[in-house]
Amino acid sequence: MSLYEKILNKEAVVGVIGMGYVGLPLAVEKARAGYKVVGFDIQEKRVDMINRGENYIGDVDDNELRELVQAKRLRATTDFDELKNCDVISICVPTPLDKFKQPDLSYIINSANEIKKRLRKDQLVVLESTTYPGTTEEVVLPILQETGLKVGKDFYLAFSPERVDPGNPRYKTRNTPKVVGGVTPECTKHAVALYENVLEAGVFPVSSPRAAEMTKILENTFRLVNIALVQEMTKVAEKMKINIWEVIDAAATKPFGYMPFYPGPGIGGHCIPIDPFYLVYKAKEYDLHMMLVEVAGEISNSMPYYVVERLTDILNERKQCLNGRNILLLGVAYKGNIDDLRESPALKVIEILEKKKANVFYYDPFVPEFTHNGKHYKRIELTEENLRKMDGAIVTSGHTIGIDYEFVAKNVPFLFDTKNVTKGKYENVILL
Repeated sequence: MSLYEKILNKEAVVGVIGMGYVGLPLAVEKARAGYKVVGFDIQEKRVDMINRGENYIGDVDDNELRELVQAKRLRATTDFDELKNCDVISICVPTPLDKFKQPDLSYIINSANEIKKRLRKDQLVVLESTTYPGTTEEVVLPILQETGLKVGKDFYLAFSPERVDPGNPRYKTRNTPKVVGGVTPECTKHAVALYENVLEAGVFPVSSPRAAEMTKILENTFRLVNIALVQEMTKVAEKMKINIWEVIDAAATKPFGYMPFYPGPGIGGHCIPIDPFYLVYKAKEYDLHMMLVEVAGEISNSMPYYVVERLTDILNERKQCLNGRNILLLGVAYKGNIDDLRESPALKVIEILEKKKANVFYYDPFVPEFTHNGKHYKRIELTEENLRKMDGAIVTSGHTIGIDYEFVAKNVPFLFDTKNVTKGKYENVILL
């Protein structure tokens, strides 16, 4: 039986490298669709949890994971030798930036080398980690072809960008359309067949891996630039004594030509603060500078400093300085109603406040404790006694569940809301 027939008949064994925010939901969907799935990860803790049917990703249903494990449709391992038994291999590993905002492809390269050691005829490899246009063909393909096997004939290679939005109540991996671009038409054909069997929202094939890679970058650069725009307008609106949230709501009534984006203490997560800078890096090869992207990044990176500046002004109006004040942060996750701290602007706000000698406390219903820059933090409880000790509080994550903002507002001198979760409806709330 050919690989294509195995994929169509759901008899292919599917491997997923990287059991994180992208890999585990994808593995669950593939197992749910009827494939036998093996998850690969270097973290034994993750592997053990999966094999016990224990979930650690918010977008995965606990019962569904447990049922798939019990039915032997999904299991995990740290033994990469099992890749040789997989007909399809998805790469879902981290792609961070270094401190100079240069792409770190080490996880992708390591995964490709592990696959190369076990690559055989009739295997499909799909890179799903976000990266710059050209990575699939310039980095992954040469490694795999060191085996002497020919792409599009002996094995198949494609890129299909992840589109995970943690905490989104409407769109999950299952019902989000998949973009696929293969190195050859046969590569695209095999990858499309896989995802048409797995996802409910359909597949959109493009002409090449580069086009698929650029699609992901465009999506998140669009968001970065528009968020930066509204962040700049927020600063102007504050000087002009205009409520930016009211303005955004008013503009959003226009049924065409406008899409609402919202300000806040900065941007977080793996996508928006990172993905556009893969293109900035790659564009330099062509002697091009993505000035709009770079400026948008600078604007967004300035927001934690702007939040602390506003906080300082609020305290000054009360004849207080920031030094020595007890400041409570409400939320440390990068977005509302999730526990994900990746690139969270709240962490930068904490750093700035502590450098200015403020005493920082936090409460987050989803994050009981965390470690940042070698320092361990543990949340306080929102009791009247604890709140009365605070000199002010800042909403730094958009949590809409797990925090009684009215109770907090009644028991602190002021509540500085950078996410508009209170809608300014309490007497001592100050909006960004």
